[in-house]
Amino acid sequence: MSTTTSDDEETGTKKRYKRRKVAIFFAYCGVGYQGMQKNPGAKTIEGDLEEALYVSGAVPEQDRGVPKRYDWARSARTDKGVSAVGQVVSGRFYIDPPGLVDRLNSNLPSQIRIFGYKRVTASFNAKKFCDRRRYVYLIPVFALDPSCHRDRETVMASLGSGNELVKCLECSERGRKVVGLVGNRKQNLELEAVDVEAGISSNRDSGVTEDVEVSLSKGDDNHLNEESGNDNKGGMNCKTGLETVIPVQEEGTPLNGESVNNSDILEEEKVNGEDKPTNGSRFCYGEKERERFNKILKCFVGTHNFHNFTTRTKAEDPAARRYIISFNANTTLVVEGVEFVKCEVVGQSFMLHQIRKMIGLAVAIMRNCAPESLIDEALQQDVNINVPTAPEVGLYLDECFFTSYNQKWKDHEELSMKAYEKEADEFKMKYIYSHIASTEQKEGTVALWLHSLNHRNYPDLRVINEEAIPNNKSADPKEAITDNKSADPEDATTKNKGADLKEAITDNKSADPEVVTE
Repeated sequence: MSTTTSDDEETGTKKRYKRRKVAIFFAYCGVGYQGMQKNPGAKTIEGDLEEALYVSGAVPEQDRGVPKRYDWARSARTDKGVSAVGQVVSGRFYIDPPGLVDRLNSNLPSQIRIFGYKRVTASFNAKKFCDRRRYVYLIPVFALDPSCHRDRETVMASLGSGNELVKCLECSERGRKVVGLVGNRKQNLELEAVDVEAGISSNRDSGVTEDVEVSLSKGDDNHLNEESGNDNKGGMNCKTGLETVIPVQEEGTPLNGESVNNSDILEEEKVNGEDKPTNGSRFCYGEKERERFNKILKCFVGTHNFHNFTTRTKAEDPAARRYIISFNANTTLVVEGVEFVKCEVVGQSFMLHQIRKMIGLAVAIMRNCAPESLIDEALQQDVNINVPTAPEVGLYLDECFFTSYNQKWKDHEELSMKAYEKEADEFKMKYIYSHIASTEQKEGTVALWLHSLNHRNYPDLRVINEEAIPNNKSADPKEAITDNKSADPEDATTKNKGADLKEAITDNKSADPEVVTE
């Protein structure tokens, strides 16, 4: 007979309570945190949550800081700066007396919110019983415009053509504040200052601007595909490239700090808070763009070797093989005047940076920096390619699914976010969406990252760009996209992927569901 009562009940003058195995549903905004998983010396979501569980009475004193003693498990690990709306953890906690959710929220910062908990079986494990995870990445519409925020080489090559590009003054200002510029720092800045003064008057009317490429990582110029935008500072409002076709905002939300009439949205765009006529081509995420972007994302669907889309995982490692169930970008939304494309990806599990690298390569292809066939090459086990990594700010975990568990244990509470949808939507709009939009407005994180998509940072794209860019110099961007599609000799490989993907999906269903998530 056990001599302790910590696992089952509290003795003494206190009322006795039993520990219960539960799944806790919660959300958080990842800004300021070094990720979900607890890490010594780092501020993490798990660290704050474990302490709140102890202070709230869900974990006894002797188990404080030792999560293994109460069967702690998480459904997904999120990286630094990544948020979550439908995160789930499980463990054996004291859920009585009533009011545990309120006690936990009172002991947590406002950017971490507990929605509720549900009783589960004694063998339940939030990681092992999670069938699928759905992540969402919000990418600004302007990022998909081939003529927006281009690299210096493309801007210089366009001079004298019928479709001249201009340098980004806003991005130039921000770039000077980022530590670690590419190449010779002093010379680059001096040349940029001369180029801007000499050429801005003649190139002002092209409508899209560009400037010096910047390294978005901390101090390492050769690894621009690492964490992006963490050191970017500056209060200038970089709206260059915002599209004129923008859905009407709810409740008359002001656009760029000014009131906007719905009838004026299609006639002009706001740049830095001022009305400027829209010159040159207008990029809109319409049916053609949506169809093309979805076609690109669909190339990732199925079971593939994603060793080029993560770090520290070798190609021959079985963990590099992952199963993507679906990947699409069918909807757009406007937050604080910025229009975003909502990219939803569902998979069994994801590796570190995998989703951000898939988005990075997809955006590079949309911007005609690479053909679609590059995805096929990057998914080959014997090929090593340096893949761009999109900034972390636009990514969040949307929901974790427990389909098999729910089907097997129908007499238990269903594990899903259905009961918390309203709270989750409110939290998402208040903390996650607003943070993503405000960060782009104030720091231009994505805009600066777009400037890094060039030959110097990604030499693996050099041959591809030499084939694609000449068609872009004098032609309309839409025509260039069409030319690239038909000119690429490897397109036939992409078109024939459908049959292979079905076989890969079927073969993978029987695979071990043990996962390591992003």
